[in-house]
Amino acid sequence: MTLNTSDDESNRFTVTKALRVSRRHILKTGVAGAIALTLPHTEAAIPGLGSAAATAAQPTLPIDAITPIATANALPFDLADVRLLTSTFQDAQSRDGAYLLFLEPDRLLHNFLLNAGLTPKGDSYGGWEAEGIAGHCAGHYLSACSLMYRATGDARFKQRSDYMVAELSVCQNAVPDGLVTAIPDARAIFAKIAADGTVSGWVPWYTMHKLFAGLRDSYTYCGNAQAKQVFLTLTDWAVAVTQNLTDNQFQSMLQTEHGGMVETVADAYAMTGDPRYLALARRFTHHVVFDPLAAGEDKLDGLHSNTQIPKMIGYERLYELTGDQPYHAAPLFFLKTVTENRTYANGGNGDREHFFPISDFRSHIGSDYAVETCCTYNMLKLTKALFQQDPRGSYADYYETALLNHILASQESTQGLMIYHTPMKSGHFKVYGDPVNAFWCCTGTGMENHARYGEAIYFRSPDNDELYVNLYIASTLNWRERGVTVRQDTKYPESDRTRLTINSAKPETYSVKLRCPGWANGMTVSVNGHPYPAAVTPGEYTTISRIWRSGDVVDIQIPMTIRSKQLPHIPGKQAIFFGPTLLAGALGTKGMDKLPDIAGQQAPYDNLPALRVADFVTSNSDIASQILPAAGAAPLTFQTSGLAQPADITLIPLYRLNHQRMNIYWSVYTPEEYEAQRSAEEAEERAQQQLDARTVDRFFPGNQQSEVDHDIQSQNSRTGVSGGRNWRDAFGGGRFSFVFKLETDTSYDLECTYWGDDSGGRVFDILIDDTAIATQTLDRNNPGNPYVVDYAIPSTLTVGKTSITVVFQAKPGALAGGLFDCRLLRSSP
Repeated sequence: MTLNTSDDESNRFTVTKALRVSRRHILKTGVAGAIALTLPHTEAAIPGLGSAAATAAQPTLPIDAITPIATANALPFDLADVRLLTSTFQDAQSRDGAYLLFLEPDRLLHNFLLNAGLTPKGDSYGGWEAEGIAGHCAGHYLSACSLMYRATGDARFKQRSDYMVAELSVCQNAVPDGLVTAIPDARAIFAKIAADGTVSGWVPWYTMHKLFAGLRDSYTYCGNAQAKQVFLTLTDWAVAVTQNLTDNQFQSMLQTEHGGMVETVADAYAMTGDPRYLALARRFTHHVVFDPLAAGEDKLDGLHSNTQIPKMIGYERLYELTGDQPYHAAPLFFLKTVTENRTYANGGNGDREHFFPISDFRSHIGSDYAVETCCTYNMLKLTKALFQQDPRGSYADYYETALLNHILASQESTQGLMIYHTPMKSGHFKVYGDPVNAFWCCTGTGMENHARYGEAIYFRSPDNDELYVNLYIASTLNWRERGVTVRQDTKYPESDRTRLTINSAKPETYSVKLRCPGWANGMTVSVNGHPYPAAVTPGEYTTISRIWRSGDVVDIQIPMTIRSKQLPHIPGKQAIFFGPTLLAGALGTKGMDKLPDIAGQQAPYDNLPALRVADFVTSNSDIASQILPAAGAAPLTFQTSGLAQPADITLIPLYRLNHQRMNIYWSVYTPEEYEAQRSAEEAEERAQQQLDARTVDRFFPGNQQSEVDHDIQSQNSRTGVSGGRNWRDAFGGGRFSFVFKLETDTSYDLECTYWGDDSGGRVFDILIDDTAIATQTLDRNNPGNPYVVDYAIPSTLTVGKTSITVVFQAKPGALAGGLFDCRLLRSSP
């Protein structure tokens, strides 16, 4: 099947080798330049992608067969009824739309057709789309195109969504079991799962979930009935492949990341009322995580963050459909504990994709792999779902923080490229995914993020007597249920003023609820030029109840000031905000010419030495008085004044900081503290910088991504968490191995970190390829502390090689490890 749309160049795309663009051209001219070769007229779509293409009539959202039991107290508006106006957010949406139009569906479909025994129509993309997680970005692409169509009305996105669904249907019809997938060796992988719950491969259920969600979204947002059929047939396959598993086998299977399977299977139940789907959704309840959270217990230390958040979204969906209270209690407590105790200034969480002990933030702000974008994508989905049940201002406050300072900040501001992690390490920089050779998980969620900006600006009460204005984003709202339109004009967050203009065919009585942000000192409101005497409480809503007439105008002012926010539990580390906007130090591009910030892999950017950045030194407890607007600069540009040592610095919004080094958290000292503590901190920083400078490669045992990246192999091996840190060991004479990449003409050491209290038959050999370089015994070598050992690697084991395999082999009947960390180091001079 091929896609045929229109003879109009702006409405068609072709998938031919002649139109494919080289990676070199993309990196030189950007995605926009590449699109100019393939889609000559798409640039005319900015602002507002729909302006250059046909605006399709959008179908009414489908109605589920099952009515939710847990009645919502606030309802979102259809994305088709919210349109962004000129703003930073609309710019980001347009860049994302251009990237979606640049991508070639037939290349994303390559492995689906191959697995179905059909001939692919385009070469596979590189990066993760050519690896064991193949197909995950294809699912996200389906969702993103469906969302973008709904958000803009641009028919090109529906055409792409419909085309992919049709091709996936062809794939599904070509196989006997209904399994349509791009995962290599998928049938063998799921045969093992069906037999006893054993999960092999990378993360098969996680990958399949992206396709489930993409098909659901194509049906939901584009009205594509074929997508519903493929989705339900795929759900039937999931029922069949898991039906013979015991409860213990099913729970064992759930130890591996499985995305939002509980949510999408619950959605299949909502669509159809089929009890088999509800039963399967319930079985995807991962009790080792769910049960403590439902009881109000935070046992998240060491857990993979983005494995847990989609589960919470699914549990909340089950609560909506069943009314079972524990399914609400768990996500409710999860959101509370994560946002209140485990969240950085930009709204993200985790380090190297994992939760760590709440009191341990200090040791994680040196990370270049903190704050995964996917996590915040899912946290926003969870926050929106909980807001619908209980429309409280604190949920909207978090949503604004994370949307503005993480989601918006995760997109490169000229080409629309996306980042995986937001580094917290001083002087590091954002690393953007190569548009055709990365396809990280955050590339997939990134495709969706900027199509979703209209989702949570406005909500309405179920009786349509209340309109919530949650976000101050320039936009229009068509409140169909009331016959009312609202236009929001604002330059927020660059301006503290917003104007709402109401239009309707006849006078209407209802309430408008305006969020006063929790960070604000207050808010002033006027209606038609007259001050409105409403109560204003930061973190809550100011309600205007009246008879509204066409042409009524509401003016809102939320004064913004410089403020600081401490790193959780660490008062001496402060992030700087202006109003809602997180400001980061703009530190220039020193050394970045040697390591460009667009990449297909993130590994080369790991463990780069931190740069020495300024500290804030002041005897004034209010540092805001020493951070001033920069004269003649762009809005939201600030300069420290006699505050930073050794030199003052420039601060700009994190969302505007691209292609240069940056810093988010600052050490704040009094002059006396600075003199007393700085020398000790400098010595610690130098030691860490020297270690990072020597690091060629680093392996994090028990960390899913690191283990995949380093080709973990194991026998009688297990992982766990101790003190919030992941470890791996081998028992009963077992072993585990991983691969380190080498440089040329370098001698190496292997640095291994164990726990100093470990004992009890822990005797093992360490081998490089097949040659032992050491035998290690762990027997309380450093009680109460980490135990770090360096092993010299003979040059005969590395010369002429590009990689080595490091093996931890337990002695017969003994244990190897636990290993908490392992670095390959250049030998010291």
